Amino acid sequence: MTEPALELTNNEPEIPNKLYFRIGEVSRLVGVEPHVLRYWETEFAALKPKKGGTKQRLYRRKDVETALEIKRLLYERRYTIEGARKYLGTRVEAPPPKPVHQAELFDPLRGTLEDVRRELRAILEMLK
Repeated sequence: MTEPALELTNNEPEIPNKLYFRIGEVSRLVGVEPHVLRYWETEFAALKPKKGGTKQRLYRRKDVETALEIKRLLYERRYTIEGARKYLGTRVEAPPPKPVHQAELFDPLRGTLEDVRRELRAILEMLK
């Protein structure tokens, strides 16, 4: 089976639409040797591929994009490893939203609803 040709857009290869990539595939996509990727894994917390049952590294699309970003920072923008690590550390993703309980949705209205209840009870007392 032959691999599809990589299309270059803006000096970056097109990442195939796959769930997982092996280190050899990532190496070709990024344009660095596999040992460089393994070294980057030790230096950058953002680059953490999973290991499958055969102990092979399985990179997700996000990992491939991170590796491309690391290469751009180190090779094109001439960052040091430490500088690139700090740069990537500043791009912290937003934490997932906290689950909201239904009672919390109406909490701002709680005082208003209690006022309405109080007024309705007062009207009810007047009508008796």
